[in-house]
Amino acid sequence: MTTRVRLRDNPTTVTLLWVIGVVTLAGSAAVAITLGPAGLSVGEVASIVVGHLGGTAADVTPIRDGIVWDLRLPRTLLAALCGAGLGLCGAIMQSLLRNPLADPFVLGISSGASTGAVLIVILGVGSGVIGLSSGAFIGAVISFALVLLLAHAAGGTPDRVILAGVAATQLFSALTSFIVITSADPEQTRGVMFWLLGSLGGADWLDVGLCAAVVTVGLLICLTHSRALDAFAFGEDAASSLGVNVWRVRVTLLLATALMTAVIVSVAGAIGFVGLVLPHAARALVGSNHRRLLPASALIGSIFLVWVDAVARTAIAPQELPAGVVTALVGVPAFAVILWRRKAGP
Repeated sequence: MTTRVRLRDNPTTVTLLWVIGVVTLAGSAAVAITLGPAGLSVGEVASIVVGHLGGTAADVTPIRDGIVWDLRLPRTLLAALCGAGLGLCGAIMQSLLRNPLADPFVLGISSGASTGAVLIVILGVGSGVIGLSSGAFIGAVISFALVLLLAHAAGGTPDRVILAGVAATQLFSALTSFIVITSADPEQTRGVMFWLLGSLGGADWLDVGLCAAVVTVGLLICLTHSRALDAFAFGEDAASSLGVNVWRVRVTLLLATALMTAVIVSVAGAIGFVGLVLPHAARALVGSNHRRLLPASALIGSIFLVWVDAVARTAIAPQELPAGVVTALVGVPAFAVILWRRKAGP
């Protein structure tokens, strides 16, 4: 254990891990773009991207150029951004609630965001004023407020928060299903239900830009509160005694988490378990110091979801698996391992 802690605190080791992580992300994205019915090489992908960024135009057909620039590249970038946001949200919520099982999906935030987004899509509630992301954000905030209220009424312990999250997830999932079944036509129902399971198939550059802006701002907000999050590890009373404004920090970070979750749900649907599993992998690599943990969770989440999306669109081609199905197949066993370790731990 001592050796592991020293390695984590060694600046050279940390730098090496970051270099490996960034290279892995870039390589994963490049390979993922080549996968699909139209076979492409990494060299072709690189030349097309360079050509669109102002370099020498790639010697490829317009169809292959469109496949890379208009379809696969924005989809892969969106997968990386959504993975980063979900990993970051999971790390924040686990730290704030001091519960290793907390994440936006388990605590009902994703379900609430889905309900808000579906209200906009199906019923057109405020569609000209609010917009899809804003509707998802309102749903996410309402859902998490309900979770906190239920947990507080039940005693406020971490286990009660998880149970309240399960209840909120079921409630908002039922509301979403009710809205879809009673208000949508069959084709619309099929599309919405597939999207709710998590899908990056409709990615475009507008989605990429929106998600990049929100995740970047969210990461910066969270990093500015990294010392406060370190203090939260010792409990709220200890954090307060160290000069942390507990209420302000909690509200700020929870709103940032709700906003990131809402935007991700609005562009990719409800993708579960990324925020639950990946922060634990990040802690194993870089430790619990939040100045390192938060960006590490985002980076590992990016790599993970890029490969999840690649598997989702190629595993049973020409059909496509919802990304949420793939993350659940990985996340549920990991969730069981975390539960087992909590029981076996001191």
